[in-house]
Order: sequence, then structure tokens, then C-alpha cells
Amino acid sequence: MGINELVTMMVQTTFMNRDVAPMMFSRLFALLICALVMTGCATAPAPGDRDAVADFEEINDPFEPTNRGVFTVNRALDRLALKPAATVYRKGLPEFVQDRIGDILANLRSPVIFLNDVLQGEGVRAAHTLMRFVINSTLGLGGFMDMATAMDIEGHDEDFGQTLAVWGVPEGPFMMLPVFGPSNPRDTVGLVVDFLTDPLSIWAVNTDREYASFARAGVQAVDARSDTLDLLDDVEKSSLDFYAAIRSLYRQRRADAISNGKGSANFPAPGLSQSPLGPVLDDNEELSRSAFR
Repeated sequence: MGINELVTMMVQTTFMNRDVAPMMFSRLFALLICALVMTGCATAPAPGDRDAVADFEEINDPFEPTNRGVFTVNRALDRLALKPAATVYRKGLPEFVQDRIGDILANLRSPVIFLNDVLQGEGVRAAHTLMRFVINSTLGLGGFMDMATAMDIEGHDEDFGQTLAVWGVPEGPFMMLPVFGPSNPRDTVGLVVDFLTDPLSIWAVNTDREYASFARAGVQAVDARSDTLDLLDDVEKSSLDFYAAIRSLYRQRRADAISNGKGSANFPAPGLSQSPLGPVLDDNEELSRSAFR
């Protein structure tokens, strides 16, 4: 059975009996991960080949065979579910509605951004985040309208992965997470901490409304994917090695975000990242700094 067939079976289980589907999905997912792990690690070059060793260390992707397998699965999931949903979302909803959804999602993330601003010692940015949240939650009707930006209080993004980087924690080897996409140990820890400290997630867990967190993650993924439909098709067509291109671009975007430059905090590539979308780029920047979901 090939990767695409296995992924198709996983997706189909979600439409089965609700008592049977979770168990079948879990078993299929475990089988898939085991198969990918068995592909092993990348083979290190001979110690005597200094150039090859330097390249190997610079790439820092010791689990490349497994990562490529996960990347293949993520792309299959994208073709089966996320990309079609994002296409319908972009073509079927008025731009005004899409903008309001984006504003609400951004406002819901403000508490996490504020916490990380504080942890990074960014007092001014923390104050801006707090003001944005108060203004958009009140005058903006719960985030429905981005009134803070209209008042020249610009937003930004932060996450605990960036906080760890500011604290001097190394990123570690490149990882391709199932569903969530490009990452590394530092950003994976950050993803978990951001979830655990997010007020909506805390409320959902404590009130047995986990579906609220899943719903937001799903809408966030579709919203982010819809914004990159054409761009990422172009990146894929122009890349000789799409996986290697994504690995490089992910690191560029993370380094940019950590330094508080342009760009979103999380790379929207293939996964359910909760990060906001990146800025509008010119043609040259799009090819060199774009993201893939």
C-alpha cells in the first residue's frame, strides 16, 4: 500500500461511525509513523571529507529520510483536504468575510503574543499587544474589526519558540512534524507551551469543549493556506528539490521572526500552525522568503 492510499484511508475514517473512526484513525496513523521511522537517518559523510561534513552540519537534518517521508504525507493531506478547502474558502467567501475571520483569529492569539513579549523583555511591544487586544476586543467587537491598526497601533507576532531563541536555546536539528509541518526541537516545545498557555485552549480543556480549539486550528489553517495558494504553487514549480527549499525557507523565516524583522512567527508549511500570515512581499521577496503549506 502506497503513502497516498494510506492517507486516503486515514481521511475516510473521519466520515465513519464516530465510535469506530478514532480507533481506526489512531491505528492507521501509528502504522504510518512506524513505517516512516523505519526509513532511518541520513548517512553522515566520511570524517575525512571536510567539505561534505561542513555541508552536512550546516543542513543539520540528520533525520532527512524520515522527514522527507513525513513531508510526502503532509503534501498528500494538503492535496486531499486543506488545499481544496482553502480554494473554496478564498473563492466562495467575500473578501470582507475573510478579513473579519483573520481579524478574529489574530485577536484570539493576542494573549499568547503578550505573554511572550513579556518573557522576552519587550516592554514596548508588550504594551502595544495589550492595547491592541483591549481596543479590538471592545471597539472592534471581540476582534471582528481591527480598530487598533486603524489607530496606527500595528500588530506583530511572537511565540514561545522565539522566546527560547532569545534566551539562547539552540534550535536543534530540523524536523518535519506530521500535520504541523517544518519545525525543530525548540519550536516544537514552543508550540506545546503556546497551546498550554493559550486562554482559549485552557477554557476549552477545562470545560470539555476541546472542539473549540480544533475548530480554531482548522479555520486558522484554511485561512493561512488560502493566502498562499498561488505563491506556493509557484515556489513548488520553481524548486528543483521542494523539500530542501522548504527546509531553507523555514529557517529563513524563523530567523527573521526571532530578530523581529518582517514575516510571521511560524512558517505556515504543511500544517495546522496557529501563526498569523506574513506580510505582503514584493516579487523578489516572495521567491526568497515565501512559505509553504
